[in-house]
Amino acid sequence: MRRYKRSVWLPFLLFLYTTGMAIYFLPRNTEIGDLEKYGTIGLSYVIIALLWLLLRKKEKLAEKREEDLKKMEKDPDAR
Repeated sequence: MRRYKRSVWLPFLLFLYTTGMAIYFLPRNTEIGDLEKYGTIGLSYVIIALLWLLLRKKEKLAEKREEDLKKMEKDPDAR
């Protein structure tokens, strides 16, 4: 079974949740203006994109750290 990385599934779930809430609640909300509605949704998508980028960067750094540790185990003199 394939294991998905956190940088894939977490932003995807947040994207689905945000989209679902927008589809359900935005047409029913008459308290605020359209600009505020769509601005909030747009900002939510930007935050999800930033989360995706940060998680990818964190995973790549962890992979690089593991590779460096494996190299150190093979050849402790090569620093």
